[in-house]
Amino acid sequence: MICPHCQQEHPEGAGFCPTTGQPIQPLVPAVVVAGGAVKHSYPLAIQQATLGTAIGLLLKTLEEAGMRFAVNLAVTLATIVVWVIALGGAAYLGTKVAPAVGWIWAIAWLVAFGFFWRLFVRYMLYLIKCGHIAVLTELVVKGQIGNGSEGMFAYGKRIVTDRFKEVTALFVVDALIKGVVRAFNRTLDFVASLLPVAAIQQLVALVQAVVSAATSYIDETIFSYGLARDVRDPWANAKDGIVYYAQNSKEILKTAVWVVVIDAIFTFAVWLIMLAPAFAISHLMPKTMVLASLVAWVVAILFAASFRAAFLKPLFLIMIMTKFHTTIRNQPINAEWEARLESVSAKFRQIRDHVLGTPAQAKEMPR
Repeated sequence: MICPHCQQEHPEGAGFCPTTGQPIQPLVPAVVVAGGAVKHSYPLAIQQATLGTAIGLLLKTLEEAGMRFAVNLAVTLATIVVWVIALGGAAYLGTKVAPAVGWIWAIAWLVAFGFFWRLFVRYMLYLIKCGHIAVLTELVVKGQIGNGSEGMFAYGKRIVTDRFKEVTALFVVDALIKGVVRAFNRTLDFVASLLPVAAIQQLVALVQAVVSAATSYIDETIFSYGLARDVRDPWANAKDGIVYYAQNSKEILKTAVWVVVIDAIFTFAVWLIMLAPAFAISHLMPKTMVLASLVAWVVAILFAASFRAAFLKPLFLIMIMTKFHTTIRNQPINAEWEARLESVSAKFRQIRDHVLGTPAQAKEMPR
């Protein structure tokens, strides 16, 4: 394939030129076909949504994942410190001053931390995650970051900064997306049939795990969809993305089955690797050194939990994300699925009303 900009040859199927950053093939405009319009026109640098593809993309963004690991670990350690101060201080004041003073101390600390967590920490973690998704989306669409000269951190920060208003709105929209997807998934009757072994198809918990896996990552996938097609309206993007998920739910839930299986295997391996040293240390320590053994276990648990949040969860997100992008390629919106979503979820109707600029039509309890 010859790039019309630099006249150099590039691999077949490449969406963008690695030298100039320009599209090698002209973008296909959205077209109206039977059933609705194709809502996007962006190329893909990936051809298949496989586990190998997901691992490859994660390895390319190890810098971002490493930063998420460090931040998650720091936040977890800070949380433990707050609990120690709150409960330790409460015990001390309750003994030395009065029980009521101890209770007031503990409640004040925990309420203040809860407020700080919801207002700042959770939002900060959300922004970091958005930056990582922006980098992953750029790799999925173009195969490189920017024109090849921009670093991952710089690119992620630029996208989040440029789209700060949209990212902030998404903080609210994401909750609605999860609610819509949850309500829609409850109407599906084929999920059990996706499980590979007939004997376990009746296990309700496993079926729920598959549905939960899709629900957990679809809001982030829809954010990636908006970045890929450069849509600035989070409400319109949420509406289109949810409809595309609905009409391709069977294919996406097949990937969710593998997410559940791989999650169980990888999480077990991580916990085994992280907790084995703690077990060895506590076994070798004299019984009088209970505190040292306890610290070893706490550190191991913190590392395992932070590792899963920073490396495994992004891997599962990439699996769902790449499946979504490859499945909806050149696919028109199906109006029947939009109507079905409107019938099962008040939250979807709320998103639709935002897009249309009309007030909510009903005061009923959202489903």
